[in-house]
Amino acid sequence: MTSSPWTACKGQEYPLSNLKDKVILIVNVASKCHFTSQYAGLEELYKNITAKHPDQFVILGFPCNQFGGQEPDAEAEIVTFCERNFGVTFPIMQKIGVNGDNAHPLFEWLKEQKSGLFGLKRIKWNFEKFLIGKDGQVKGRWASVTGPASLEKEILAELEK
Repeated sequence: MTSSPWTACKGQEYPLSNLKDKVILIVNVASKCHFTSQYAGLEELYKNITAKHPDQFVILGFPCNQFGGQEPDAEAEIVTFCERNFGVTFPIMQKIGVNGDNAHPLFEWLKEQKSGLFGLKRIKWNFEKFLIGKDGQVKGRWASVTGPASLEKEILAELEK
């Protein structure tokens, strides 16, 4: 992963030391997408797992406007939308690019570590998901159509390692 701190939508630095020894689910998100309702499932997954494994699991949502212009809002509006409509409590990070020349280094690394369907590297749409184990290695990648609840078993398996 990249070594410099990231920025959360609320303007605070998010030091990578916050992620040490944690299982991490990274998702590129958007507020005006067919899959936006997955915010509710992500929040439920986050609450269920952190209730059993406090301080061992985190979901990081990275807003992206590269797919059909489905995340046009400013970062403060994105956070308000997520909190108001889905009760999101997991960190929503700064809006980024996930493909092309402006792709964030994190997503370049994720795509390099775990290709998608048919070996494709690029992110196909909003709400693709990457699971990173406590060892810092990418353990899985799922397409947008994969609902958050279906990932719980794999996340728990990583937590128990």
